Parts: sequence; structure tokens; C-alpha cells
Amino acid sequence: MRKKILLDTDIGSDIDDAVCLAYLLMQTEADLIGVTTVSGQSRVRARMVSAICRAANRDVPIVPGVESPLLVEQRQSEAQQAVRLSNWPHDQEFPDLPAIQFLADQILSNPGEVTLLTIGPLTNAALLFAVYPETISALEQLVMMCGVFTNEPDNPWKMEWNAMLDPHATEMVFNARVGVHRSIGLDVTRKVTMRAEEVKSRFSHPILQPVLDFADVWFQEREILVFHDPLAAVTVFDPSVCEFSEGMVTVNSDAAAGPLGLTTFDPDADEKPHQVALKVDSERFFESYFSVFDQ
Repeated sequence: MRKKILLDTDIGSDIDDAVCLAYLLMQTEADLIGVTTVSGQSRVRARMVSAICRAANRDVPIVPGVESPLLVEQRQSEAQQAVRLSNWPHDQEFPDLPAIQFLADQILSNPGEVTLLTIGPLTNAALLFAVYPETISALEQLVMMCGVFTNEPDNPWKMEWNAMLDPHATEMVFNARVGVHRSIGLDVTRKVTMRAEEVKSRFSHPILQPVLDFADVWFQEREILVFHDPLAAVTVFDPSVCEFSEGMVTVNSDAAAGPLGLTTFDPDADEKPHQVALKVDSERFFESYFSVFDQ
């Protein structure tokens, strides 16, 4: 039985969202029942989703979501890679309904069967749980690319972008008691990387051609692709790619107490509602990711 997946994405900023979407479209174990977009220019981001879905010859419901964080200023106002959209056929218009209503409808119509995979700031997810709290218990699982959870001395990354962009939403989502609440953080995703030359060599499948075009914009200012979001997606189908620990995640939403969006993991807490990734098998990840394009 295929897993029902709802993807919430800020595609168009970091290229890894597009890399993740392509994987989900090709994963035969995935039933991608909808995609919502979040952050600035959410309708433009929806058009980028549409371009990749069309390349895969897939008709997936796409609904633009909330563009602004709950309380803090917007730090991600544009989808920079959308400058290449004109190169690819894509839908211009999308359903005229709130993204959180769409998400709620899908989750409540399939109780206990849906995985919500969030790979952007958590504004849509926080509003979903606030307005439709019944969706929290109706989800099969929540899987997020979000946060930093290890305290290794050689880890220079203490903050993660998705958590920082809307720290109050991040706190709300971690406070929601989903049955399976799993996070893959920056400290782990930074261990699965690929240089631009190898990306251009290995991304040969037709569905990856618009992704490569969008990636060309990304590589104008950097030489590395980090597979943040694809790693989160792969764990949905192969959790053994990462080693997980159970515990309690807290999120700082008080500027007086420290950086907004700082995530702290306590594996010794009395309550352990969260699973966080602590290690990754990089070789196994890449085998799992690229295997879907060989089927």
C-alpha cells in the first residue's frame, strides 16, 4: 500500500526542495495527494511545483499557502529560481481556497493514513493545527526538515533556516502531539552533499531537467548541493537511512531568551514526543534517492 503524502514546501529558494519533489514524484511507494507552498511569492512557488509535476506527467493538486510569518518580519520574500519558469510549461492558476483547508480536507478524509512532510518554514502547518486541531491526531506522521539537535563540538550550525523563518510557528508545531513527530535537522542533512559537477552529471532523468535548470540559478553563487529536504523525504520510506533518538524538542520564541527559532533536544525528558535524527548513512541515502530514477 502506497503512503499518502502531503508536501509543504518553499520551493524556489534553496534548490533542494525541487530535488525532493522530483524524488516524491518518482517514488513508486508514494501517493503524492497534494502540495502546498509557503513563504514569499507562494503562487510563484506553486508554478515551480507545477513545472516539475508536468515534467513527470503527473496531475497533483497544488495550493499556494501563507506568504508571511506569524509575527516576525519576512526574510524570504522571493523565489529566486523562478526566473527560469518561462523555460517550462506550468499552470498559472490554482484552487482558490486556503492551503490549510486543503490540507485539513485531505488529512481528515484519510484518517491515520497521511504523512505531512514539511520542508519549509512551518507557517502553514502551525495554522493548520491551530484552526483544525483535529488534524493532529488524524495524521499518520509528521516529518520535517527543521532544526538542529546535536551538540557535537565540530558542529558549527546552531540554527536552522526553516525554524528561524517563523519561530513562533515552529514552536506551535513542536507543541502539537502528533503520533509520530519526526525531524531531520541541519546538523545531519549537512552530511549529504554533492558538488555541482556531479549533480549535472547524475541528474539525467527527464523529470530532473527543470530541476537542473532551476539549479543553475542556485549554482551561480555556490558549488555544493546539500540534500536537506530529500533526506527527510527518503526517511519516510527508508527510516534506517538515519539513526533516530526520542526525546523532547523545545523552541525559543522569546528574543530576550536567545536566538528566535533555536531548537533544543532533551533525550532525557520525562515526556518523549519527538524523534530526531542524530546520524545518517550517506551512502545508503544516495542509493535510495537515485534508485527511484532507475525504475
